[in-house]
Amino acid sequence: MQLTGELLIGQTAVKGSQKVVHAINPATGEALEPGYPGGTRDEVDRACELAWAAFDAYRETSLEDRARFLEAIADEIEAVGDELTERGTLETGLPEARLNGERGRTCNQLRLFARVVRDGEWLDVRVDPARPDREPMPRVDLRQRHIGLGPVAVFGASNFPLAFSVAGGDTASALAAGCPVVVKAHGAHPGTSELVGRAIQRAVASCNLPEGVFSLLYGAGRDIGHALVSDPRIKAAGFTGSRSGGLALWKAAQQRAEPIPFYAEMSSINPVFLMADKLESEAQALGEAFIGSLNMNAGQFCTNPGLVIAVKGDGLDTFKRAAVAALDGATAQTMLTPGIHDAYVEAVKALDASDKAERLGQGPAGEGKNACRAGLFATSAQHFINDEALSREVFGSTSLIVECDSLDEARQVAEQVEGQLTITVHMNEADTQDVKALLPVLERKAGRILVNGWPTGVEVCDAMVHGGPFPATSDARTTSVGTAAIDRFLRPVCYQNLPDALRPEALRDVNPLGLDRLVDGRRER
Repeated sequence: MQLTGELLIGQTAVKGSQKVVHAINPATGEALEPGYPGGTRDEVDRACELAWAAFDAYRETSLEDRARFLEAIADEIEAVGDELTERGTLETGLPEARLNGERGRTCNQLRLFARVVRDGEWLDVRVDPARPDREPMPRVDLRQRHIGLGPVAVFGASNFPLAFSVAGGDTASALAAGCPVVVKAHGAHPGTSELVGRAIQRAVASCNLPEGVFSLLYGAGRDIGHALVSDPRIKAAGFTGSRSGGLALWKAAQQRAEPIPFYAEMSSINPVFLMADKLESEAQALGEAFIGSLNMNAGQFCTNPGLVIAVKGDGLDTFKRAAVAALDGATAQTMLTPGIHDAYVEAVKALDASDKAERLGQGPAGEGKNACRAGLFATSAQHFINDEALSREVFGSTSLIVECDSLDEARQVAEQVEGQLTITVHMNEADTQDVKALLPVLERKAGRILVNGWPTGVEVCDAMVHGGPFPATSDARTTSVGTAAIDRFLRPVCYQNLPDALRPEALRDVNPLGLDRLVDGRRER
């Protein structure tokens, strides 16, 4: 398919008129064609107008029709073929195998939400039939279901051009909830975004849905994003990116005449705790595996292990030697954009300049442009506790080891860290009581707690939580991965004394959808 550089407003392709966005091949520094002129507030207005016009009809599509729509999007993305991987590689520097895996995850995620829609559990149907003879007071007929919030703005992420972008988890869960979606494409991969956007556009048409169910916008800077979250027809937003960008958009969402939920994933350093007995028995293997996780795809994962916490001793010394040795084989990989590379270099320079952090080792330098040179630093627990700068996220393959004098001091460090997406614990059975004492702190700090694994890699399933206390996300009650992600874009509605003919199908007496319902306090189907 020939890329056109156009915005997709419903079923129409429109050429923007503002500053042109060019993807940059991070491996060569070359600007890629075509350019993507940004939209104006008029295009934002038109996309939101169409989304609002589509909302009432789309949210009442049958469960089967909506599920088939999600499956149609997955089919259309797969039908794009190798062109999607090739363009994605040019725009991001990510290897083909990674992008092919990410496309599989994206399509599987869409099909997972199709299953969720068909099951209907997300409707959370509750029926309390009228009890006119109840003493001392009769009860009226009350029935509850969930409906979509309304049109949702989605902001594509830089580090996942497919799974957290145009057809990623935010889009899939919003569409599953019955919400039209307006996507602001990330400027790092506009061509990849167009290919996926046109796939969704085709799925909308083939499923005979209102055209406003999906639109795709481009724009340099923050004007388009601010206009989108400020539009009164947008009722929620999903964002994955920097803390500064997320907070700016969150502020705009809260300053509206009608504030809206803004679900932002922003910053996480994902601490790893190495317990004493585990270190004594497996320090060498842990050090090597740690560097493998740290340097995966240049460390550009939101779950990258950016902090290691352990009590001083021979085991920690062995771990450090193994990790430093493994750095020699940590090949420098191309980062996603020149801007991300520049920010990484500056963050590493700040650690180098600190008198409270010691460089332990560094991986080989890359030969190409924008290569991420892996690194490892160490500091004391007290330095970490007293210097906020040491807890800042370094987006890339550099990590900091915090050396503690005791388990109690390690707990103090745990109390000091901000909210996280993940916290990992490496332990043996002999460490159980120590971990048990630490666990309440970890539960307060993170959305996912791992034992004897590495945080890079997020399974898309029913039980997954990809969220956490601020600043990992703007709302610790939610997840952006897994089937519970649909809950972000739903709200309950109670119907009192509606005649059966007016009730939504899910609430009718005969239960025509065959849903599992809470009826008068008991589960029934």
